[in-house]
Amino acid sequence: MNKKLLFFVTEDWFVCSHWLPHVTAARDAGYQVYVVTRVRRHRSIIEARGVHVVPLELSRRGRNPIAELRVIADLIKIYRKIRPDLVKHVAIKPVVYGTIAAWFSQPCAVVNYMAGLGWLFTSDSVKARLLRQVVRAVLGRLLARGHVIVENPDDYEQMMSLGLPAARLSLIRGAGVDLREFSPAVERDEVSLVVLPARMLWTKGVGEFVTAAERLRAEGVAARFVLVGDPDPDNPESVSIDQLESWRQKGAVEWWGRRDDMPQVLAACRIVCLPSYREGLPKALLEAAAAGKPIITTDTPGCREVVRHGDNGLLVPAADALALAEALKTLIEDGPQRERMGRRGREIAETEFSSEKITSEALALYNAVLS
Repeated sequence: MNKKLLFFVTEDWFVCSHWLPHVTAARDAGYQVYVVTRVRRHRSIIEARGVHVVPLELSRRGRNPIAELRVIADLIKIYRKIRPDLVKHVAIKPVVYGTIAAWFSQPCAVVNYMAGLGWLFTSDSVKARLLRQVVRAVLGRLLARGHVIVENPDDYEQMMSLGLPAARLSLIRGAGVDLREFSPAVERDEVSLVVLPARMLWTKGVGEFVTAAERLRAEGVAARFVLVGDPDPDNPESVSIDQLESWRQKGAVEWWGRRDDMPQVLAACRIVCLPSYREGLPKALLEAAAAGKPIITTDTPGCREVVRHGDNGLLVPAADALALAEALKTLIEDGPQRERMGRRGREIAETEFSSEKITSEALALYNAVLS
């Protein structure tokens, strides 16, 4: 084939956590694969897959117009040098900047991957509301440049409302999960371990999780509540390290920080909890389902794509710490229900969300777009 496929993703760690199976599958399918990303600690992992890494210094929180124009100019140079046949932009900022760069480069096929609608569409801050109006005004025109992938039906409807024709829109449900890496494990005979695996953002429901944990500890419920993940300084909704340390010192929750051994972390826990305000389709929940863990999450876009209430987990309203505490208590105290839900989660992961299934859908779309 020898066609060139370029992925533009904000961070090298995000490539490793979500997209390695995809870039590897594309390479195995005969594409020359390039990844444009901000390089920190994961370049060698990506290059070990036979993929070319092109560093681009990009800040997801950048607001300086001159600096942002410089990023776009650098991106145009990269596109003109590589001359890709197909570019895939992941998340809003790469979609906007990458599409502009494609306009000024050799004609190529464009696939824009809207991996959730991000802080702009979840925050109620004044800045977010103002920027949201601007983004909505230009997003439809930008997205019309190529094909768009979304991860859940709610985002599909959102894209349709921007005037995007169905012929340029596809629903591919997330990044998939490696069913060999994440597999069920027997519960250990010890205090229940409840894990929230995510970046430490307020919009992930971290505050509600801590409040629920404090409530249950006060009631004498025997469980350990653990936050697994680091803050994200480039996200305006990031929880500060001082706040995380304060929670840890008070003792209601533990904060483990970022872990690179998530299969082991999930094997040790009994319940996975993600009380997020909105998602595209959270990979953390796919991993939990594959690991055979019951899940408590919110009845919101993305989250309800993975969890069916009463089947493989429980759904609660977003931003409702009391409902979250009640759901946590229910599963902490009901071992048979946890076991049943865990089995169903694994079945759902096997039939709907395997990496092989998702990557084959993506490759079929690339071929269709290029044909």
